Amino acid sequence: MLTVRVERAGDVVVLKTAGRIVRGSESVLRNAVVSEKLARTIVLDLSEIETLDAGGLTLLVSLHRWTESNRTHFKLVNPRPFVHEMLTRTHLDCVFDISTFHDALAVLGDCECHRADAHRVHAHASA
Repeated sequence: MLTVRVERAGDVVVLKTAGRIVRGSESVLRNAVVSEKLARTIVLDLSEIETLDAGGLTLLVSLHRWTESNRTHFKLVNPRPFVHEMLTRTHLDCVFDISTFHDALAVLGDCECHRADAHRVHAHASA
């Protein structure tokens, strides 16, 4: 069984998944991602995913394509060793942006800081 918990912070959505991403359980995750059409970034937390099969890999590729076509950044974080190995063996580690959750937050926080700095510089220049 697969469960998905959604957390939002502005235009960043974190999907905390648990269980198995396998053929037959795709709709839960697909619906959770597709419902986030306004998100700038979707972070998929894989830390509680026990297993991933070919159907799950196909789903992740499909979600990656969907997010790209919607100009949304799709990031995979904290895959367990088995899941990371599956992504590596299928060379999908070259397709997906995969990192630790801490690194993802640091990058997102850094982006927010740069955006805020740019806004302040622009506001200061306008004054």
